[in-house]
Amino acid sequence: MKDVYESVGWTKHSVEIIQQVFEASNVIALAVYNGRIVGFGRALSDGVFNAAIYDVVVHHDFQGRGIGKAIVEDLLDQLQHISCVHLIATTGNEPFYQQAGFKKIKTAMGRYRSRDLAREYLEGGEAE
Repeated sequence: MKDVYESVGWTKHSVEIIQQVFEASNVIALAVYNGRIVGFGRALSDGVFNAAIYDVVVHHDFQGRGIGKAIVEDLLDQLQHISCVHLIATTGNEPFYQQAGFKKIKTAMGRYRSRDLAREYLEGGEAE
């Protein structure tokens, strides 16, 4: 999984962090090719009303083959009984999620400690 993250430039994910975030996630989708994990996605949900999808990542060498779409479809299938599913797309990937039925949210808000992430994702670009 670390190799998958690193292949797309996400280099801050240590093995320990990857283990921690996946153990805390209650919905997981994996894409495996010849016994190797080539993509994944995860979600957190209260099991009734809300869920949030995180880290839909496909190894750089396997992109463009529909794997990301299959991961999102699997996550949404597992969350089909949830009334509201959120996600934050990485910059430039919004059209990918729009194809899966996601739309911009009028009242969505967020806080980032990182100035770089705040500049990229927040209107006004100010970190907390």
